[in-house]
Amino acid sequence: MTNTHLQELIAPWFEKVPDANLFSALAAAAIGIFTLLVVYLFTRRLMLPGIQKAVTRLSPERIGLLSPLLTKLNKRIAGMLCSVLFLATFDSVYPVNELTAEILKTIGQGILIIHVGFIFSSIVSIAGAIYNQLDFAREVPIQGLLQVVKLITFIVCAILIVSIVLEKSPTYILSGFGAIAAVTLLVFKDTILGFVASIQIAANRLVTYGDWIQVENYGADGEVIDLGLNTVKVRNWDNTITTIPTYMLVAGSFKNWRGMQESGGRRIKRSLNIDMHSICLVSDEFRKQIDAAIPLHEYIRVASLPDPVSNLGLFRRYAEGYLKQHNRINTSLTLMVRELQPMNHGLPIEFYCFSEDKRWISYEHLQAEIMDHLLAVLPVFGLRAYQSVSGQLSPPNTQQTDKPTFKVMANSAGQDPQ
Repeated sequence: MTNTHLQELIAPWFEKVPDANLFSALAAAAIGIFTLLVVYLFTRRLMLPGIQKAVTRLSPERIGLLSPLLTKLNKRIAGMLCSVLFLATFDSVYPVNELTAEILKTIGQGILIIHVGFIFSSIVSIAGAIYNQLDFAREVPIQGLLQVVKLITFIVCAILIVSIVLEKSPTYILSGFGAIAAVTLLVFKDTILGFVASIQIAANRLVTYGDWIQVENYGADGEVIDLGLNTVKVRNWDNTITTIPTYMLVAGSFKNWRGMQESGGRRIKRSLNIDMHSICLVSDEFRKQIDAAIPLHEYIRVASLPDPVSNLGLFRRYAEGYLKQHNRINTSLTLMVRELQPMNHGLPIEFYCFSEDKRWISYEHLQAEIMDHLLAVLPVFGLRAYQSVSGQLSPPNTQQTDKPTFKVMANSAGQDPQ
């Protein structure tokens, strides 16, 4: 064990003490450790927080949001400074033998590399947080790229630590990677695929935070809350979380509702099945009865109606006029009421329009209100909605409410509509 400069300076303090060399060595080590502790506390509690507060005053709104990340960075910088001080003063402060000195120096160098790696990781996180505050950050997420940078950083740190422990050049360590390339590709397969997928997702704007996506193969139907290197997290509408491999968004197919959210409306596409036995031509008398119940001229240009006209034709024109006058329908987008192919369960009449309010609850309420109204006015036009017989009889003694009835002309077969 060789005497250090600090031990020689304090040796006179222990001249009259037995084992003076041992006590002076312990005192030198204690002074060194105490100095490291003071430096750590000073930088961690006073100097770096003071710098952080001064920087925060420049932009409290933006930099204030980074406070947790800056606090973590301060802690890591303080640890790095202590590691540097330990290595720089080791030979002059700590009196140990050559083997112990070699071990402690190796440990100190490893801790220094780890702290540098974590500091760079914190800087990347802070840069990502600053980027996320920009307006276009939601459109071009870079979370996957940040994770790749951090992964590369820690791989480099691991290589440097191994080279220090083995006392070999980092190039020697890297040369051995060729032999285990296949194993590396197998272990990091998802990471490599996720990295490539993240670049494609960011470049093509396939998906971003807050998007409503549907991935049927994984049962995902909800909002994207995290875009990572390996996984994408989706909060479903029942508040469960579905995790999807990032590369599956590129390799497979999914539905993104962003286009609907950015458009002028949300599509309403519903249909009613009309009992074809209730379709007939109407007379002027029946048209007047309808007009008495519903002012048709407010919804239909009566002069443009063909003669003769069917009750279904009147209903279609009325429904289209009703939708055009609805204050919650976007009339600048496609709006129509059309007949579909007749089937064995009636003639489908489809209502196609767009709701101005794209929020889910409001959208569903609007759909229900439109269908409720159109179902309610069917009897006014002498029409019936097709409904399969359920086999369940009505309970006896049920109270019947009086409903207005309307006479209609006989249909083309000469039979009264049933």
